[in-house]
Amino acid sequence: MTQEPTSKAKPRMSRDVVVASICGFVVALMVGASYAAVPFYNWFCRATGFNGTTQVATSAPTQTTERRIAIRFDANVSGGLPWKFEPEQTEINVKIGEVVTAYYTVTNQAARPTSGLASYNVAPLTVGAFFQKINCFCFTEQSFAPGEKREMAVVFYVDPALVADHEYDELNTITLSYTFYPAKDSTPKPVAASEPDNRKGNL
Repeated sequence: MTQEPTSKAKPRMSRDVVVASICGFVVALMVGASYAAVPFYNWFCRATGFNGTTQVATSAPTQTTERRIAIRFDANVSGGLPWKFEPEQTEINVKIGEVVTAYYTVTNQAARPTSGLASYNVAPLTVGAFFQKINCFCFTEQSFAPGEKREMAVVFYVDPALVADHEYDELNTITLSYTFYPAKDSTPKPVAASEPDNRKGNL
């Protein structure tokens, strides 16, 4: 009579261990998925042009077409970054497959050094799969001295494969849009009185 509860307790404990193990596995899987989501999303956008993400080319195309398309340039600055940011030309007309270099101008209007990072996309959003950038200032931290003005280039072409996709037969304009955001810790931190100042210019 006294041994019966003991025999029932063992299967219950085994079930508890199994349930706990499954719960732990699910939690670990969810944590791993959350960490993988961002890089996977970035890879997906680069591979498909989703959400206006452009492609990265390592060389020029082997052919151009006679079809032309207008490329419009848009420039924006997020709040907190005292920059003047504008394209040198608001629109150009190019052949599809033609390698083009366009310029943007940035001026730091602050009396202190500042730094920023640029993100970008194209519109219509689905055209990102055909917009190939060879060189660009995006995703690289740009640091400016007080009042500094700088010219920055973007080199790109529209993939000739666009012509073969009849979904874009009526497409006449692509807009390339950049937005600069403040970089973290862009303002130099003061050196504490108890610490040696090893910055350049202080000998």
